[in-house]
Amino acid sequence: MRFRLTTMIVFAVLCIFTQNFALAITEIKEGAMLSLEDCIEIALENSPEINISKNNQKIYKSRIGQAKSDYFPTIGAGGGYYNQNGNTSGNRTLSNNMDYYSMSASLNMMFYNFGKTGAKINMQKFYKIASDFDLENMRLTTVYNVKTAYYGVLAAQATRQVARANVAMNERTYNQIKAFFEEGIRSKIDLVNAEVNLSDSKIELVTAEKAYQSALVKLNNSMYTAYAPAYSIKNTESFNFKNNVYTDVNLVNIAETKDLSAPPKQPKNAVFTSSVEKSSILKDYVFKPFQYSFDESVKIANEKRPDLKSYESTYKAMEESLKYTKREYFPSLSGRAGYGYRSMDGNTTNSFSLSATLEASSINIMNTKCKIDEAKAQLEIAKENVNLVKQNIYFEVQSAYIDMKQIEERLPLLASKVRQTLENYELADGRYEVGIGNYIELQDAKVNYNNAQQSYVKAIYDYNVARAALEKAMGES
Repeated sequence: MRFRLTTMIVFAVLCIFTQNFALAITEIKEGAMLSLEDCIEIALENSPEINISKNNQKIYKSRIGQAKSDYFPTIGAGGGYYNQNGNTSGNRTLSNNMDYYSMSASLNMMFYNFGKTGAKINMQKFYKIASDFDLENMRLTTVYNVKTAYYGVLAAQATRQVARANVAMNERTYNQIKAFFEEGIRSKIDLVNAEVNLSDSKIELVTAEKAYQSALVKLNNSMYTAYAPAYSIKNTESFNFKNNVYTDVNLVNIAETKDLSAPPKQPKNAVFTSSVEKSSILKDYVFKPFQYSFDESVKIANEKRPDLKSYESTYKAMEESLKYTKREYFPSLSGRAGYGYRSMDGNTTNSFSLSATLEASSINIMNTKCKIDEAKAQLEIAKENVNLVKQNIYFEVQSAYIDMKQIEERLPLLASKVRQTLENYELADGRYEVGIGNYIELQDAKVNYNNAQQSYVKAIYDYNVARAALEKAMGES
């Protein structure tokens, strides 16, 4: 008894542990540095959609077993007891006690039903294969969502870096003009314009900070990790133009408000250098063009796309469903073995029986014909779904390929523009310092340099997202 109780307790604990383990969420450790691959792995572990798809797999696997069960025997057993006591009639007492026992067992098995069970099994197998590809398609979608969010954080970080550099440039210009104004070298309007532009750059920095926090929320959401601690993410090979190799991710102080409205402190002297606050936006950036042509991309997509394979498996399942429906006309050959035991008033009887039956269930010809027509229509629908997916795959790959190639061609041009606008800003800054240029020329050059960097960051982000979309369209993760 004690052994049985101990065994039950251990079994219950194991069940609870297994259940909790199955529902566990992969958490991010404080201060961890995650790569894109790490974030994808976390998302794949945590995704409820993927877990749903996995359970759908189990359902279809179970249905295969249910379909195969027709080949297995069914066992029946029963028993009974009956007792009758004596009674009194007139002046004489009659005693009539009777005990009656009975037991029976039977074994029924289907031998052959003209392929109906085979068609049912094949149909469920193809549905199971379709569910496998549905799971793979969900994984592709999850990977794409993580990539998009990951690149979004890197882009937001780079944009924030550019915004900070822009504040530094405007702050240096403001301090420079303020010192020159106090010496009577610059006009009041230049000082006021410099102060306005400094305030505008600080507003842009606030916007960049909030955009960065929103990007972090999207990344955490893509990994299904609420209440994530502070961690860092690494730059990728295709998004590595920042001089740091990692980006801080911290939403702990998301409600913190920074006061950027205060004007800069007055400089102690009027001696300034004309060196420009440069951003390392182009440092260490390596661009690698996409390796496949358009035709190769379409070919890979038709070979790998899990949603296409899912629809093709569904089409095969519909073929088996049609076979099964057509074979409803045919009978089933089954056998039965039975054993019976009966005891009454000490007399026992044993019996054993064997039988074979060729049985055709009641058939409604009209109903069966309509079922066949329905199965044929479902087969045609499945066929058209396959054709539709193939068409969609072609245009999806085509659109993603065009988008990626268009951005791919813009990247070197935008990189050159960043260098050119930086050189122009340095020249305008030098001209203004020696009194040859005016403030409008300086500010235009500064704005052009800042906008060129922002455009370049956005192009890098768009390129990575477009490339991720093309890879997803090709069925590659």
